[in-house]
Amino acid sequence: MKKLFTLLFAVFLAGSAKPQSQDSLYRFSLKQAVDFALENQKDVLNAQLDAQISDAQVKEIIGIGLPQLSGSLDVKDFEKIPTQFIPDFISPSVYNILFDEGVIPRKDLNGTGVFPVQFGTRWNATAGLTASQLLFDPTYLLGVKATKTLRDLSVRNVKRTRIETAVTVTKAYYNVLLLQERKKVIAANVERVQKLKDDTKALYDNGFVEKLDVDRVTVLYNNLSTENSKFDRLLTLSAQVFLFQIGANPAARVELTDSLNTAEIKSTNIPLDKADASKRIEYSILKTQEKLQTYNVKRYQVGYYPNLVAYGSLSTSAQRNKFDFFDQDQKWYPTGIIGATLNVPIFDGFQKSAKIRQQKLALRKIEIELVNFEQAISLDINSNRNALIDALSALDNQDQNLTLANDIYRTSKLKYDQGVGSNLEVLDAETSLKEAQANYFNALYDATVARINLDKALGNLNY
Repeated sequence: MKKLFTLLFAVFLAGSAKPQSQDSLYRFSLKQAVDFALENQKDVLNAQLDAQISDAQVKEIIGIGLPQLSGSLDVKDFEKIPTQFIPDFISPSVYNILFDEGVIPRKDLNGTGVFPVQFGTRWNATAGLTASQLLFDPTYLLGVKATKTLRDLSVRNVKRTRIETAVTVTKAYYNVLLLQERKKVIAANVERVQKLKDDTKALYDNGFVEKLDVDRVTVLYNNLSTENSKFDRLLTLSAQVFLFQIGANPAARVELTDSLNTAEIKSTNIPLDKADASKRIEYSILKTQEKLQTYNVKRYQVGYYPNLVAYGSLSTSAQRNKFDFFDQDQKWYPTGIIGATLNVPIFDGFQKSAKIRQQKLALRKIEIELVNFEQAISLDINSNRNALIDALSALDNQDQNLTLANDIYRTSKLKYDQGVGSNLEVLDAETSLKEAQANYFNALYDATVARINLDKALGNLNY
């Protein structure tokens, strides 16, 4: 009991940071609780967001093969026009004429030298439009094929999260139901022992029993009262944890409309289905991951093939000494170009070969996981089937023990009331009855959980 209280308290604290209000009341059947969780529980919401992210990634991949179009406008203001040096072709010409005319004596000019010049204008503007189209790329074609598998993986991950959430909510729902039933039994125990205490006190006042008898009953009554108070808090906390697990406000009140059908639980049939890995969502996810990894291997293998891209651009430019680009009397000078680029891989230092080997090894790991899962699923089913058999057997035994404990208590109380039994005998019977009740409810919960776990192991849960 103490461990359960601590666990429930720890889970509750995880969701107690948001503002809380106790004004609202939730009324849920089990189906309604599961449906509410599938719409509001954070893990389900995050899984759905991951699926939307995956869809956006698919569109991104497909977009690579669509036409790419971009425009640009570039305006430059050269505060200082760049200076360049050109060969001094003027001085040699002038000197050669002077030499030829005999104006000055001929001499070696020791090189022609260079002189600085500035080309261009202060203001320059260019407006352009560029387009490109992927014509052939095997990696892209393979990526498009893989997008459907990527979508499938995201859908399966959402389904797995929904199943796990439904299992968790179902267990929490039955836990609250069982605690409510147990609370009724504990309250009845307190009421019964209180009557015994009052009767014993009356007998003591009339001198028929000793004070020791009164003290024994009082101790038992005080212990039951304390347990009853603790159970009230535990039940409240369990309800809050349940609300947190379905994505509701933990501070609200909740009313569970389904009742605990103990006869149905006791009459549970043991499924004898054989292991079928294809019914398990985990196996389906592994198969999808295997398919994606196969595409990943092929992606690097086709990387040895060439790719072809067509492109074209149209631009116009103007050069001005002042900012008058919007003057319609001034000219702009157009430039147009079309072309294609063929990229042919020749040698990459064996990088692709190493990457292909890495991806094949990763694929091999998934294949090993698939084989292991196929082997483990039979063990999982058998383990949960045995757990259900044991739980139902224990439930049957505890049900018989509870019946016997009730009979023993009634007999002991009847003997005590008739004056042929002892107070101690009644108290022992009460203690045994309380223990039998606790064992019965624990067995009932174990059988409920075992049945849910077996359905999950068989892959019979679909949400």
